[in-house]
Formats: sequence, structure tokens, C-alpha cells
Amino acid sequence: MFEFDGKVAVITGAASGFGRAFAENGASLGMKLVLADVDADALAQTVDALRAAGAEAIGVPTDVSDGAQVQALADAALAAFGKVHLLFNNAGVGSGGFLWESSANDWAWVFGVNVMGVAHGVRVFTPIMLNQNEPAHIVNTASVAGLLSPPSMGIYNASKHAVVSLTETLYHDLQNVGGEVGCSLLCPAFVPTGIADAERARPESLRNSEEPTRSQLAADKQLQRAVRSGKLSAAEVAALTFDAIGERRFYILTHPAILATVRLRHEDIEQQRNPTDPLSLKPEVKEAR
Repeated sequence: MFEFDGKVAVITGAASGFGRAFAENGASLGMKLVLADVDADALAQTVDALRAAGAEAIGVPTDVSDGAQVQALADAALAAFGKVHLLFNNAGVGSGGFLWESSANDWAWVFGVNVMGVAHGVRVFTPIMLNQNEPAHIVNTASVAGLLSPPSMGIYNASKHAVVSLTETLYHDLQNVGGEVGCSLLCPAFVPTGIADAERARPESLRNSEEPTRSQLAADKQLQRAVRSGKLSAAEVAALTFDAIGERRFYILTHPAILATVRLRHEDIEQQRNPTDPLSLKPEVKEAR
């Protein structure tokens, strides 16, 4: 079992959604917190609220797509608390619409945060954890979109598939070197968080000059509706995640109803038949989303 009390957790995307829920759960378990987010004002408010509740926490404004800023986050964590025992590579953004209507900026932004943010976290923090020679754990936030390929979500799907593969490979690599560092892959379905409003955090340099297309507007509307209708809260997902960390369990699938459609996708591959639209057949998938 992984012990949390007195240990140090670093959490990206910590100012809202899953990140804030992870921080609140970690604080309740006696963890020291290093919180990172690109939104400095929201991050400061989160840190203040946690400190007011008795937590030991610092905030480090961080754009995880920038490797130098992730290194600075690690330096700040070590300067404040000396070690890092738990890392949540959690920051994420999304962009929808038909693939051919997605701009180069859309690809750069989503992959910069969702893929390179995770890659930088793994690259920077794993050696620190291995050198500590004590139990440590990494949680990478993917999505059921890393296990399925719903229409009009191509960039997001591709980024989350990358996180799934990256994290499964990380598991094997950590097993091969031995030591006490483990990892988990979090694949939630839609939950009421701020992911549907991620556009507010897009850097000016990566914003689109053109108006959204009809498919992009429709995808955004569908996302807003799906997020609002989520059955689990961010706090419930955080509790499930900490349970999995405590058990050193790799796959964290918060919406088990989705597994029927994951199996259907695998059957499509195994039987070499054309892909099934994951939203078209299974009512429980729409409910899980």
C-alpha cells in the first residue's frame, strides 16, 4: 500500500476540475502540495483556500507545454519540500470538429499540453523519484477518448491515445529498472469540470484568426452538454484515483459502463472490420459520457 501522510504531491492543472479535487483529497490525507496551473490567479485562489483549511501548499504558475517551466516546477518542489512522492500529470485541453477543419494551431496547442505536458512531467520527475529510493507514484490523466475514437474529437482522441501508450510504456520501463516508482493511467469519461472551457487558457500565439466552423461549433455544444450531464463529480473521481494509487493499480477506469464499447473496438480490430462509431450503439456509453 502507498502511504500518503507527510508525503509530497505535485499536481498540474491544479486550479480547477480534477487537479483541484486531487489537491483537496491529498490535503485530507496529510500530503504536502505543490500545485501548478497556467492560470496564475485561479491557482493562487486554490492555494489560499487549501492553506486556510490547514494544508501545507505552494503554487507554481506553469505552462506544462514548456519543458523549462516543468523543470522550474520540479526545482520549486524540491526547494520547498526536498522530495516528490506523487506526481499528477493532469493538465489538459481539448479542441473539436472535423479533423480537416482543425488548424495547425489547434494541433500545436492540444498536443503541447496533453502530450508534451505529460512527457515533460515524466522526463523531469521520474529520475528524481528513482533517485530517492523510496515509494513514489506517477498518475497520468488520459480519458476514455484514449481507448475509443468518437467522431469530431480527432485531435483530443489522438492526444489521449498518445498518453495511454506513453503511460503503458512507462509502466514497463519502470518495471525493467526495478525500484519503488509506480504509475497509473486515469481514463475518466465526461465529468463536470472546466475542460469544456479550456479555450480561455489558449495562448494568444496559438489562437485561430478564423471563426469556428459549423462542425467545431457543434462539437463544442456537444462537449458542453456531455460535461454537464456527467454522473460522477471530480471529487468522486479523485477518491477513486487515490484508492487505486494506494493499491498500486495501473488502470483507473472511473466509468465501467464504457468497457463494453472498448471491447467492441477491440473486436473491430481483431476481426478486421470497419470501425464502429462508439456513440451510435451503446446507450450506456452516452450515459457514462
